Amino acid sequence: MQSYLETIVAALAAAAIALLLVEVVHRVIGRLGRSSLLMTELTEHAHRPFQVAATVLAVQFGARFSTGYAVGTPFRRVVLHTLVLAVIASAAWLVASLLVVIEDTALARFRMDVPNNRQVRRVRTQVVMLRRLTIAVIVILTVGVMMMTFPAVRGVGAGVLTSAGVVGVVAALAAQSLLGNVFAGLQLAFSDAVRLDDVVVVEGEWGRIEELTLSYVVVQIWDDRRLILPTSYFTKTPFENWTRTEAAVLGTAEFDLDWAIPVQAMREELRRLVESSELWDGRVCVLQVTDATGGMVKVRALVSAADAGSLWDLRCLVREHLVAWVRDHRPTALPRMRAEVGDATGALPWQAVQPRRPVRRLADTDVPDDARLFGGSDDGEARSETFVGREESADARR
Repeated sequence: MQSYLETIVAALAAAAIALLLVEVVHRVIGRLGRSSLLMTELTEHAHRPFQVAATVLAVQFGARFSTGYAVGTPFRRVVLHTLVLAVIASAAWLVASLLVVIEDTALARFRMDVPNNRQVRRVRTQVVMLRRLTIAVIVILTVGVMMMTFPAVRGVGAGVLTSAGVVGVVAALAAQSLLGNVFAGLQLAFSDAVRLDDVVVVEGEWGRIEELTLSYVVVQIWDDRRLILPTSYFTKTPFENWTRTEAAVLGTAEFDLDWAIPVQAMREELRRLVESSELWDGRVCVLQVTDATGGMVKVRALVSAADAGSLWDLRCLVREHLVAWVRDHRPTALPRMRAEVGDATGALPWQAVQPRRPVRRLADTDVPDDARLFGGSDDGEARSETFVGREESADARR
């Protein structure tokens, strides 16, 4: 009985010494690392796993050296084996915590609260995916190492290795979908096809990438619903990514109007509207007639905003304002259906109602900037070179 008491006392003493040393190290790192983000993260996130790992290791050593009287007994084997399993688990917890600290320190160098955070979102996506992968690998390795401490499992291992080919084929077939999603997740993270906080259109829904894991992607839809898709969806199905190159985006508002619409007056009204709104980023404001068939003309207003949310509100504002403007100031331009009664030889002149106030007429060669999408402004010239080519665009302008 006295020997068992000595073992308990030795284990408690070893645990107390380990806790004391860990506390001293924790305070020293906290004092020395006040100006270091890495040290601060270590004191906050790695303190508890370091405390547990050191305590379990100290107890394991204390029990091993204080149970010499019970060598070969089942009691000693069970106690020491249990402590070894605890040491393996706590060491894995400590390693995972250290990796998380390193990843958090790396992420802290990249700020998300900047206008164009494309690079930050790409790095954040890759780091988050690596974190999930490393933690999964650590868990698998830990379980494997713990299982290999059992002699019976080690004996079975030789037989498993001899049939590894058959087992591998069966496992691959059974986990084909799971492994496909895992590799698809890694492909998404490092191919830069989609990142966290990207604005996408999938399955006809407009939303933001909220979470990206090795097996599924969570899309936060604009009305706060969540669309959960397997990662393989984004490698096999086409989807729209509005913020792949930059956060600023273009959007349209289209109107079907009568041929009597004064396009230049509507263009000037659009310019006046966007210049008075804080939603517009000042890059693109273009109004063009894109179609003229079926008895009506299709007028498209193209505007730009700093991000997808602002663009949505700006497009709605443009629609509401121009609809009210046409209704109140140009009612003759509202969509209408015409019917002509008579024969082919009849003289039935049709005259459009003149506008109530004169509209500024432009010379034939005087084309305003907000009537061009591929030219006129610096942004339009850059877009022309992107879609046409520098030399071809210059030749076309001649």
